[in-house]
Amino acid sequence: MIGYTTIGAKDLTKAISFYDNLLELIGGKRLMELDRIKFYGTDAGGAMLAVCTPADEGTQSCGNGQMVAIAAGSKEMAETLYNKAIELGATDGGEPGQRLDFFYGSYVFDLDGNKLCFYHMT
Repeated sequence: MIGYTTIGAKDLTKAISFYDNLLELIGGKRLMELDRIKFYGTDAGGAMLAVCTPADEGTQSCGNGQMVAIAAGSKEMAETLYNKAIELGATDGGEPGQRLDFFYGSYVFDLDGNKLCFYHMT
């Protein structure tokens, strides 16, 4: 159902480095690039995460209640992604753990304050 989700970056160069290093752990790579926006995914035609500078050239800001959830594929990978994000400069938003009987997740805020969840349905 989702084609792509877009999040803003204050410094696109730093954001690209963060997402290149983070998403490669699950096979993610840049699939499409324009000057102010980069699209990440695992295969052409699948859902993508786009990182961009705002189209209006204004200041990037994060929405309260907005979050991008990234399927990790396993509990171990949800923890690995969390640790890698922290290593790359993200801040903790909730350490890895079982949240519900069927949901394992970890949460971080990226370099620009965008909230990410790395999860696995157990």
